[in-house]
Amino acid sequence: MTSSPARWTTEELAEDATVSASLFRTERLSVSGAWESHYQNARNKFELLFQKLNNLNPDGITDANLADAYGSGLGETLRYLAGPPISDDDLQVIADVDSIAPGVLKKKPEDVRKLFEVIERVIDIHRFPWLNAGTAPTDQERDAALLASSVLLAAQRIATERRVVGKDGQETQVKDYLRSQGFTEVTAATITTIVKGPQPMQFCAECLLGERKADVVVRLHDSRLMAIECKVSNSATNSVKRLNNDAAVKAEYWLKMFGTLQVVPAAMLSGVFKVMNLEQAQQRGLALFWAHDLDKLGAFIGSTK
Repeated sequence: MTSSPARWTTEELAEDATVSASLFRTERLSVSGAWESHYQNARNKFELLFQKLNNLNPDGITDANLADAYGSGLGETLRYLAGPPISDDDLQVIADVDSIAPGVLKKKPEDVRKLFEVIERVIDIHRFPWLNAGTAPTDQERDAALLASSVLLAAQRIATERRVVGKDGQETQVKDYLRSQGFTEVTAATITTIVKGPQPMQFCAECLLGERKADVVVRLHDSRLMAIECKVSNSATNSVKRLNNDAAVKAEYWLKMFGTLQVVPAAMLSGVFKVMNLEQAQQRGLALFWAHDLDKLGAFIGSTK
């Protein structure tokens, strides 16, 4: 008889959710070093941009210094002159250019001007009021614009880093734990039948299990596949999207596709989750584990021998 993952009680789920939320708060409050680094990096970029474009003096912005700015890797900084900042994709489509890569733009100065004309139309007049007046900025206006722009870019960079590093870090944590249990990572490949994919004492990452991607797939000792979704949530509201509208939906698909005796859908959780959402996901066939207590994952894997 195959072993089934534990179904946690409401009290057990609430206890783990409390621990996870507490760890999340601690991590968020220890961000000062990262913030300083992102702010200083953004500040350096905007100071360099102002230097190359003559403090954004309307009479001092030429095709030559725009090309120089793009060639110096300041394309993102230029996009952040807009209010709100404009994305790479939007800028390329609106300007109707083939590419915004610096190497391509170097050969097409006319495209550089088209890009900046788009940015000029949506320039943030609150940060750069002198552009409307058609004058050079005062020292006070320049300093205020540098500060506001640097904070805006730094905030976006740290938000992006949190999203990427959070999930990637959790996935790395899971893979490192599996290695500590004697498992070996193998190259990911699409798994269309239960006999494909990792073999005994193996796992793979970022692979298609049927038509849905799984973050980590482990071959259990009893030959079943365990599909683990790594989910990091920064709020109880966000947990619905991460857990119920994504991981639980995949769980139902995998169970229907491969059968309840062949696959074990699971989620590895960290951050903030609402207990009601955890209970709902568990009822839909998703096994729940926590990044702060990986030994429970190890205990289940061991029980499949």
